[in-house]
Amino acid sequence: MCHMSACAILSYISIVFLKLVPLQHLKSRSQFLKVATLSVVFCASVVGGNISLRYLPVSFNQAVGATTPFFTALFAYLMTLKREAWVTYGALVPVVAGVVIASGGEPGFHWFGFIMCISATAARAFKSVLQGILLSSEGEKLNSMNLMLYMSPIAVVALLPVTLVMEPDVISLTLTLAKQHQYMWILLLVNSVMAYSANLLNFLVTKHTSALTLQVLGNAKGAVAVVISILIFQNPVTVMGIGGYSITVLGVVAYGETKRRFR
Repeated sequence: MCHMSACAILSYISIVFLKLVPLQHLKSRSQFLKVATLSVVFCASVVGGNISLRYLPVSFNQAVGATTPFFTALFAYLMTLKREAWVTYGALVPVVAGVVIASGGEPGFHWFGFIMCISATAARAFKSVLQGILLSSEGEKLNSMNLMLYMSPIAVVALLPVTLVMEPDVISLTLTLAKQHQYMWILLLVNSVMAYSANLLNFLVTKHTSALTLQVLGNAKGAVAVVISILIFQNPVTVMGIGGYSITVLGVVAYGETKRRFR
């Protein structure tokens, strides 16, 4: 909720006061509903991912997230009838297969956590495709900052009741932390600004490439996160798990090469 609040405020400042981009208005109720759907789906993907982290190691969570390109390609075809080259679809096979292999070798596997993680992954893919439609469709084209301007307040409204239900003592705990740590508010502010920057760049990548490219780039980041999380949290991994992660990374490389050749 802090992240989306920062996105709403910084987008408003960038558009209204700094005038980095022209202010765009929503043209129809249908367009508003799409933006609202995008916001709710985004919230669902984040909350689902956070819940899965209670049951799964960060490394395995990132590995499951690597299946996002598969869901993205599926939703892109169902919603926009957009097809990639068959070779590109072929490159997604090792991306998904690597996660399947890693699942079989994960010592900390938990079914509920896995279901939540897969659900969050599918929601993230759906969001990417819908985001691409809102950024590129001729009739409903919005630039990155304007989409964030309209999406963020809806996300805040959706997350507020969820926050109060799932974290009833969040306000008192935050104030207590602020008294104990003098840099608490600065760290929270920097963290929220970083979230704004990350979301803005995600929108820009989707607009200038495709939703599938954004998700595969995310997998490359995920591979790095897997290594770092193992080093920090010292969670046990198996040879099968490492092999699955490696196959996923190779799939990312293969996807990049096919996109370059068949653009």
